[in-house]
Amino acid sequence: MHDSTPEDASAGQPGAQQELPFALVYGQAVTELPLDLYIPPDALEVFLEAFEGPLDLLLYLIRKQNIDILDIPVAEITRQYMGYVELMKSVRLELAAEYLVMAAMLAEIKSRMLLPRSAEAGEEEEDPRAELIRRLQEYERYKQAAEDLDELPRVGRDIVVPRLDAPEARARKLLPQVSLEELLVSMAEVLRRADMFESHHVTREALSTRERMSEVLERLKGGGFVPFVELFRAEEGRLGVVVTFMAVLELIKESLAELVQNEPFAAIHVRARVE
Repeated sequence: MHDSTPEDASAGQPGAQQELPFALVYGQAVTELPLDLYIPPDALEVFLEAFEGPLDLLLYLIRKQNIDILDIPVAEITRQYMGYVELMKSVRLELAAEYLVMAAMLAEIKSRMLLPRSAEAGEEEEDPRAELIRRLQEYERYKQAAEDLDELPRVGRDIVVPRLDAPEARARKLLPQVSLEELLVSMAEVLRRADMFESHHVTREALSTRERMSEVLERLKGGGFVPFVELFRAEEGRLGVVVTFMAVLELIKESLAELVQNEPFAAIHVRARVE
């Protein structure tokens, strides 16, 4: 909120705040509006000072008149403070609650100082201004610290950090120094590892039914009975059993061999058919 200093009705009194000009025209201070100057309502508002709160306003009034903060003339400061509050009301500015609280606090301090006090009570009773002085001193320290921090060089305001893009770096690859003997040894090691992982493809030998028929007929030469189970070879596995069985069926189908069994569940024999 932008605020302005109150007009001092008693500027001529000793120690009173001097009336501040609201404008400078060709270097001359103007404290009163000229009578022939017409300003439409709500067309122009001038704010001379900006305060951040009631303590800031009180500190401004004290500094403006070079008043010792430990010996504040409460009556005069209260009068000037209330003049500022009335000025804010006249320009239709919204008063913050803290400004009104401070006004009530100043009025209370002023009334307590105006009340007569006995000598005994005066020694024991604390100065009514003590709490206000403590708050003003604390606020002054924080405000001074903020001003000191603001005066420090700030990047982007007071200091500009130069920035320069680095040139593009090209990395150079250094080839290893390898002798011919080391290369041959490494090559031999690679070949040895390749032999260890070499894959072998095992294929089954193809069996022919016609060839097996010829083999069975060769076994049946002489016209004798040959046990059926002796025609099979266990080392040939399942495929050999199937091929031999198919060969025997083909021989029976073509009437080149016959099966003989004397009784049920008895051994089966095979012999060549006699023409």
